[in-house]
Amino acid sequence: MPVTVRKVIFIHFAVTIGACCCAQINVSPEDSPDIPAIAKYFCTKGRYEEVNPHLVKDVLAVNRSTLQPPSASCRELHLTAIVRHGTRYPTGKNVKKMRKFSDLVRSEARGEQGWLRELRSRWRMWYTEDMDGRLVRKGVEDLKHLAVRLSKLFPSVISEEKLRAGLIRFITSSKHRCVNSTLSFKAGLTQLWGVEDVEFDHEVNDALMRFFDQCARFVQEVENNPSALTEFNEFQQGPEMTRVQQRIADRLGVPYARITPDMAEGALYLCAYEFAIKTVNSPWCQLFDEVDAKVMEYLIDLKQFWKRSYGYDINRKSSCILFHDVFSRLDKAVAESRSGQLVTEAVTVQVGHAETLLPLLTLLGFFKDTVPLRSSDFASQSQRSFRTSFMLPYAANLVLVLYDCGGGDVRLQPLLNEKPVTFPGLTDQQSMPLYQDVRKHYEELLNGCDFETECQLFKNPPEL
Repeated sequence: MPVTVRKVIFIHFAVTIGACCCAQINVSPEDSPDIPAIAKYFCTKGRYEEVNPHLVKDVLAVNRSTLQPPSASCRELHLTAIVRHGTRYPTGKNVKKMRKFSDLVRSEARGEQGWLRELRSRWRMWYTEDMDGRLVRKGVEDLKHLAVRLSKLFPSVISEEKLRAGLIRFITSSKHRCVNSTLSFKAGLTQLWGVEDVEFDHEVNDALMRFFDQCARFVQEVENNPSALTEFNEFQQGPEMTRVQQRIADRLGVPYARITPDMAEGALYLCAYEFAIKTVNSPWCQLFDEVDAKVMEYLIDLKQFWKRSYGYDINRKSSCILFHDVFSRLDKAVAESRSGQLVTEAVTVQVGHAETLLPLLTLLGFFKDTVPLRSSDFASQSQRSFRTSFMLPYAANLVLVLYDCGGGDVRLQPLLNEKPVTFPGLTDQQSMPLYQDVRKHYEELLNGCDFETECQLFKNPPEL
């Protein structure tokens, strides 16, 4: 693994972050401790701290007691972390929704509530389309802090010695928010250990981290197919969403017809981004109560379910290339260890998107409910496990840790957002099963699930 000086990239990154964020982010959690009551329903726009609330008090807190291996003789061999980028600005598309809604509030809202007067007279639309998903300062801290916590949890593999020896590999999507998240993760480690003489290289690999763009069958049958989101569209026009829109209109004092589903989304994004980026419990959040937020969460979960997860088989199969990449790395580490060699890739950090993680989690079988999400099932799905608010906040991560416990006993521990989980459907439900049992459990995927085959276009594509 080459170690190279990358000062130009780092300086550009610092200038970009500084120019975009410094004027806007001046509120710390200590200054504004209030958390919106609806913050736990923000789906992929949610803070990592809502998934791990203990981090609000101590952002570097870890609990190693939950990670105890079967015996004291177990030692960490290898760690793979697949990480979503940190907190970012809204995309240009969502900025348009937010601006349209904020313009309506400023020009048409009626009412004397204090929060509404503040939105009309004091709040200014500061989001611009050219921000387009760029990493914010909070996103930099998300990845720095994650790096430090993982090094505290797994100090024998995420160590200064292994970093300097080139045994920690970094792979990223080409998107600026992912590259800058990767730089932030590395900075978390180098600052922790006081490594100032060098920067460490990273590899841009969209084939692995943006496989969804390169899977032709997924793009044709799902991404660019309007009928793939039928359930989402029906719920968007259904009675639950209509009631949410009407309640927003009532709170603003505007005609019901003025609040469309896109307007409701814009309102939610204004609340969510003000909180995620600036830690502000914004007056925008007054437009929703918990019931409204649950409806909005279900709407967004429907889109994620049908477009990226269990809705269609190609969604999960599009991640075959990443699945095989992960297991080939695990296999290599096991083989090197058993032959008495140094494990040449002690740690691999792969930074991508929510759209990177969700298909892979789906392929592995996580968060699969007995009944698929449907537009008509909002009430009956209140206890569903498929909730992107808890699965995919900013900086969400799937970590796989290999342990050598002696005598050929090699085990694999999965963690999601730093919490031990069990592989779905594995007969041995302990959180650190034998690696050979994990491979057997996924044998069909390991022997098949070929990306090129799964993603090829059919001459006559099947009906969805």
